[in-house]
Amino acid sequence: MAEPGGGRPRERVTPAPSTATRRRQGDPLHPGAWWLWALALGVAATRTTNPLLLALLVVVSAYVVAVRRPDAPWARSYSAFVKLALLVIVVRLLFAIVLGSPIPGTHVLLDLPEVPLPDWAQGIRLGGRVTAEALAFALYDGMKLATLLICVGAANALANPSRLLKSLPGALYEMGVAVVVALTFAPSLITDVQRLRAARRLRGRPDRGVRGLLQVGLPVLEGALERSVALAAAMDARGYGRTAQVPAGVRRTTAALTLGGLLGVCAGTYGLLTAEGAAYGVPVLLAGLAAALAGLRLGGRRSPRTRYRPDHWDARAWLVAGSGMVVAALLAVAAARDPAALHPGVVPLVAPALPLWPAAAVLVGLLPAFVTPAPEDTGKEPS
Repeated sequence: MAEPGGGRPRERVTPAPSTATRRRQGDPLHPGAWWLWALALGVAATRTTNPLLLALLVVVSAYVVAVRRPDAPWARSYSAFVKLALLVIVVRLLFAIVLGSPIPGTHVLLDLPEVPLPDWAQGIRLGGRVTAEALAFALYDGMKLATLLICVGAANALANPSRLLKSLPGALYEMGVAVVVALTFAPSLITDVQRLRAARRLRGRPDRGVRGLLQVGLPVLEGALERSVALAAAMDARGYGRTAQVPAGVRRTTAALTLGGLLGVCAGTYGLLTAEGAAYGVPVLLAGLAAALAGLRLGGRRSPRTRYRPDHWDARAWLVAGSGMVVAALLAVAAARDPAALHPGVVPLVAPALPLWPAAAVLVGLLPAFVTPAPEDTGKEPS
């Protein structure tokens, strides 16, 4: 459009998005949503011993980690959890071979020499026959625990620990600060150990064994104490640890609600993980969660504080957490309706089959890979 004075035509200028709009578009997912999603997948893994379903759960979590894991030091722990899961399976198989198994079997694979044990060790044997049925049972059992560990590793790789601790309620403020300090100082301790061992090697002194451990450990401990004293003084000068005046009745009510709620959560979780307690597991778990949340809200009055750029629980967080809960709920229903499909038998030994609709339910756990921001946007800070 030309200007009235006959000058150059004026270009249409598109206003740049505001800082608040850019922040909403690039906001990372709430770290609590990742933990709820991963823990729900872990609960789903406890409802089945079908190796195909367990392998599918591992593939789902691994795919989400592969496409949504940020490039950060704390996000590289997933491989350690995978190695730990493989170690769990190997140890479980070794126990079944060396210590035997109560599962009867007819397909003998090995016949190890059996070590005689005294009468007080009844029910335990060393060596003996190793059957395919016993190894299959040990493999299924080990894969269940390994899948649970891998799901926890996925949460560690996807959720920023510092942001997760920042999102804790005020009642857990002191514990969150302690964990942040421990996570911050742990790399410094490792660096000090490496530096002192290298210095001792250059001086021709031993850095291994008991003597080397003492000569290296004492300076590391001294440096850690000096840093802790300096940090405590700095935190005290900045007002850390200040609490508000709360009546004694409120403190006792908070302690009762929090302790009772946590006990209820433990009892309800145990009920969900066992077949005998499935009837009371859900109501006890819900009651425990309600009591614990009430206690945490009351306890938050002791430490009033503000959060800089708090993480908001938006629609994406509901979708991520809900997808994991849907997987857990559907596998729990499948375990109740068709236990033979989710718990394949080993006596007689049969090949496990993949049930179709439980497998489709597990694929719902892939939803976070499509509704969450890309990892390159996760670490960006708005300018």
